[in-house]
Amino acid sequence: MTKETRAPGAATYVRFDIVQRLQHIIFLISFTILGFTGLPQKFPLSPISAGFFKIFGGIETVRLIHHTSAIVMMIVSVFHVLEVLYRVLVLRTPISMIPWINDLLHVYEDVLYYLGLRKHKGYYGRYSYAEKAEYLALIWGTLVMGLTGFMMWNPLSTLRILPGEAIPAAKAAHGGEAVLAVLAIIIWHFYHVHIKHLNLSMFTGKLSREEMEHEHPAELAQIDAGKKPDPIPPAVLRKRQYIYAPIAIVILALFSYGFYFFVGYETTAVVNPQLQPTLPVYVPQTATLRPTATVTLTLTPAPTATPVPATEATGDATATEAPVAAAFTWDVEIGPLFAQKCLMCHGASASGGLNLSTYADAMKGGASGLVFTPGDAANSPMIVKFEGGKHPYAALLAEEIAKVKAWLDAGALEK
Repeated sequence: MTKETRAPGAATYVRFDIVQRLQHIIFLISFTILGFTGLPQKFPLSPISAGFFKIFGGIETVRLIHHTSAIVMMIVSVFHVLEVLYRVLVLRTPISMIPWINDLLHVYEDVLYYLGLRKHKGYYGRYSYAEKAEYLALIWGTLVMGLTGFMMWNPLSTLRILPGEAIPAAKAAHGGEAVLAVLAIIIWHFYHVHIKHLNLSMFTGKLSREEMEHEHPAELAQIDAGKKPDPIPPAVLRKRQYIYAPIAIVILALFSYGFYFFVGYETTAVVNPQLQPTLPVYVPQTATLRPTATVTLTLTPAPTATPVPATEATGDATATEAPVAAAFTWDVEIGPLFAQKCLMCHGASASGGLNLSTYADAMKGGASGLVFTPGDAANSPMIVKFEGGKHPYAALLAEEIAKVKAWLDAGALEK
C-alpha cells in the first residue's frame, strides 16, 4: 500500500521503497548493456555492428560483456523473487501485479473513453492493466532469454539432449525476443512513463497527489478512507519469518546450483585430444626411388625425420624423407574450434553462403567460392582474409589461425 507523507504545501505518497528502486536501477543497467551488446551480434554484417566490435576490440570482448550482464540480470531476478515472496508470505502484501477480473472492466472503460463515450478512464488501483501486462512480459522474456541463452552458451552440452536444430531455433528465439523487448521499452514503456507523462517515482520513490489522482485514483481513495493494513505483531512476524527462511534457503541453493550449471557446465568447445595411435600411411617417392614405400607415422607434437633405406638405383644409404608434422583433423580440432567461434554467423544461417557446421559444408565454400585450399594455407581465401585484416570480427586468435593453417597445409583432413 502506498504511504502518504506530508511535505510543505503538498502531499506526497511513497510508492516504491529503496529496495525496489535499487532492483529497477540494476535491472535497467543490465538490460541496456545486454541490448547494446546483443543486437550487434544478431546483425553482425551491419557496418554499425562492425564498428561497434572494433571499438571494443572484437566480438569476443563484446560477448564477455554480454555474458557478464546476463549474469547480473539473473542475480537481480532471483533477488526479486525472494523479495516478492517475503512481501507476500511475511508482510502479507496483496498480490497486486497479477491481472484480475477488474482489469477487463478497466480495458472496457478505457475503450469507451477513447471512443468519446465516457468522461474518464478506468479507476486503477495500485497497478493498471498495462503495467501488469508489462510486468508479465518481463517475466516471460527473462525466462525465454535465460533458457535460449544457456543453449547458445553451451551448444555441445545442449546437443547431447536435443537435436541439432535446437541451436538455430534458440538463436532465432533469443534474437527475436531481444528485438521485441528493446522495441517494447523504447516504444511502449518510454512513451507511457517518460514522454506522455513523466513519472519519476521509480527513481524518487514518490508520487504527488495530482499524479495519484491521475494514475491511481482507486488506490488514492483507499488511502483517503484510512484503509491501511494493521501493524504485524512481533511474534507473528517472527513466526512468518521462520516459515519463509527455509523456502528462501532452498531457492538460493537451487539458484546457486543452476548458476554454476549455467556458467560452468561446458568449459570449452575445443578439447585437448589424446594423440592418435600409430597408423600405416603411403608416402609418394621420387622417380629415382621405389614407386612407393611404406613408413610409419606417429602423431607427435614435434616434427620428426624418418630415415629412408638406400635405394637400389643409387645405393645411397644417407637419403632421408622430408620431416612429417603432426596433422590436425576436422573432427578433433578444427570442427570444434569453428563450432565455438564461428557458428554464430556461419552455422545454419550460413552468412555469406558459408556453413561451417560440418566438414562437407565447409569444403563447399560460400557464395564467393571456396574458402579452404587443402595443401596451400598461404593462398587459402580464409587465411588471406584473416591475415589481411579483412574479416570484420577477427573471431579467431593468432594461435587458432595457426592451427587452421597447419590443418590446411597437412591436406585439410576430416578424420
